[in-house]
Amino acid sequence: MGYFKPISISLSPNVEKDDVKLALNLIIRPWLWRKGKAIEKLESEFKKYLGVKYAFSFNSGRSAFYAILKALSGAEGLKSQDEILLQAFTCNAAVNPILWADLKPAYVDCNKDDFNIDVNSLKSRINTRSRVVLVQHTFGLPANMDEVRAICSANNLILIEDCAHSLGAEFDRIKVGSQSRAAFFSFSRDKIISSVYGGVAVTNDEKLGEALRRAQGEMGSPNLFWVFQQLLHPILLHYLILPIYNFLDLGKIFLVLSQWFHVLSKAVSWQEKRGQKPDYFPRAMPNAIAVLALNQLSKLEEFNRHRHQVANYYYEKLKDTNFELPKNYNKRKNIFLRFTVKHKKAHEIIYEAWHKQNILLGDWYTTAIAPFDTNLKEMGYEPGSCKNAEDLSKITLNLPTHITISLKDKERIVKFLKSSKWR
Repeated sequence: MGYFKPISISLSPNVEKDDVKLALNLIIRPWLWRKGKAIEKLESEFKKYLGVKYAFSFNSGRSAFYAILKALSGAEGLKSQDEILLQAFTCNAAVNPILWADLKPAYVDCNKDDFNIDVNSLKSRINTRSRVVLVQHTFGLPANMDEVRAICSANNLILIEDCAHSLGAEFDRIKVGSQSRAAFFSFSRDKIISSVYGGVAVTNDEKLGEALRRAQGEMGSPNLFWVFQQLLHPILLHYLILPIYNFLDLGKIFLVLSQWFHVLSKAVSWQEKRGQKPDYFPRAMPNAIAVLALNQLSKLEEFNRHRHQVANYYYEKLKDTNFELPKNYNKRKNIFLRFTVKHKKAHEIIYEAWHKQNILLGDWYTTAIAPFDTNLKEMGYEPGSCKNAEDLSKITLNLPTHITISLKDKERIVKFLKSSKWR
């Protein structure tokens, strides 16, 4: 049986009517696209929320990460091909800024229980060229920061937090990203808050803060057409693509064609899949994107309460099934960007949910470095080097938790997952 209305996990899932109205208001006011007061206000609100001294906005999380690496090159003397230790089971958006900064990604395996960096693997990968550890809080589940900090301290390594999935998550009652040397956040279309693109770099270090300010100024804003693409995204998704998404595949076709002809932007460009840098990265955040991000930030607590409610529903309804559910740990306040479960037939479940039920479940990550068609050689990743990450890529699937998931949506998802075929 098919369903007309899709349940989506990634098609700008946070967008509500007020966000669409805001995009419509901005798209007819191009004089507000690049410069305005929203940029400074967003940075101020972000500093206040995290309790940090410095916050600088960029047009993506990867631009923010790149700015941090360039700032550290000056502040800490990072040299060409110095190693940045990061986990596999990640996206090429976390790897590319390292390549763009002429540094070397050194891959560490992940923990199968929480999808985050494995500390024993981390210890084994440290050598004389290791300079930075990038710790990723995967799917909004915080990593064990006590262990990671101890390793960094013992080996004189700089700690950066990748908080692209985890705005609002906490470890030991401290918000992730607020007490490391630096951290970055993403506001991409399927993150905790979404402004289609966008990100912020934060630090409490005065020297690094000044270097980030300079980097932001040197990058400049993306061009007007890029801004137009991002403003058009929530409008077309809301009024055209989602309403007809499953009607003779018209919505899917329109989305693909819109991206093919550059009417809408792609989440990941073909250049990034090959380690190359598109001309719109790295850039500072333009004012119009800051306006969208501010509106989403004002709804952050509501979004995350809803995510917890949805996650609790999944915990209750799927507890006696063959799905292995996320574990809860002491000291960790999970945010559940997505509710990630494990099942030996994960890929088959994702395929059938899409084609028979019009439920678009998430497939982060089907390879050790996503998306699946990323050139691993260009990423410097050697297949077989991170066994846990590669095993997880075969057995994980993500359930949606975002604000537009209704009770009926949850019931429909659980009913499908609890069918005898998967149970």
